[in-house]
Amino acid sequence: MNLFLKLLNRFGIVLALLVIYLLFVFIAPSSFSTMRNLETIARQTVIVGIAAIGMTFVIISGGIDLSVGSIVAFSSVLLAYFLNNMHISPFPSALLAVIVGSAFGLLSGIFITRLKVVPFIVTLGMMLLCRGAAKGLAGEQKINAPYTWLNEILATLPPERSWQILSPGVWIFILLAIVFAFVLRYTVFGRATVAIGSNEQTARLCGIAVERTKVIIYMLSALFASITGVMQFSRLTVGDPTVAVGLELDVIAAVVIGGASLSGGQGTIFGSLIGALIMTIIRSGCTQMGLENWIQEIVTGAIIIIAVALDRLRHRKI
Repeated sequence: MNLFLKLLNRFGIVLALLVIYLLFVFIAPSSFSTMRNLETIARQTVIVGIAAIGMTFVIISGGIDLSVGSIVAFSSVLLAYFLNNMHISPFPSALLAVIVGSAFGLLSGIFITRLKVVPFIVTLGMMLLCRGAAKGLAGEQKINAPYTWLNEILATLPPERSWQILSPGVWIFILLAIVFAFVLRYTVFGRATVAIGSNEQTARLCGIAVERTKVIIYMLSALFASITGVMQFSRLTVGDPTVAVGLELDVIAAVVIGGASLSGGQGTIFGSLIGALIMTIIRSGCTQMGLENWIQEIVTGAIIIIAVALDRLRHRKI
């Protein structure tokens, strides 16, 4: 029995993914299980999935980041502004957008560690600040940008590039996930993140630079949100200051569904990505069945509540 519980605890999220997918295979139209729709699901998962990589570090450390959606919007608007108004080349524009977006995470980390303000309040304020900055920069309207290779990062592959199997953005997502899964599991920084979330005082007594590590964690979260902003720009082909409203909730939900504990000290990159994939499959399946958006929200909300409840039960048994 103990072995069964250990296996269920370790691989339960994968089992949940398979069950949900097979459920929609049987109840949704046949178009759901086609290769074209699976490729669409992969592309749609990128937006939440990349941001979830950074959020995983934040939640494992015992924090929270509500500014993710606004940083995504700001980065996409800034990228479009560089391309359209300043006529900067695509790669420097994307790089600058990511760097500037990451600076918001640096500010959040400094306020949290130096002023001892709780992460919820700091990132809530940063959420409003970034969203306002995006609207001000865009003049409260969308910014169109010239067509470049950036527009193809998350686009459907044309027949002549079918050998790539997946869009470049999906491959970037997979590479980032592998790299930072290694960072979380095998590096000093990753172990320090887990230690801080498990017991911050003990981590401090063990010689871990708690404040510095926290600043880096929030910078990472903003970095991945900024990269997500580039992906969002590729998907929409415009800089929209109103995009990604509420995305931070989807990202947090993906991390929690993936097994991370809101109490800190527990979580994996792999689990968060499976959580993001589960949410995308549910939405895709509901859309294929013609269900209205409010039903999708109810289903997603129920899954989040169940995931958190299971996390609480697991901790009681421990």
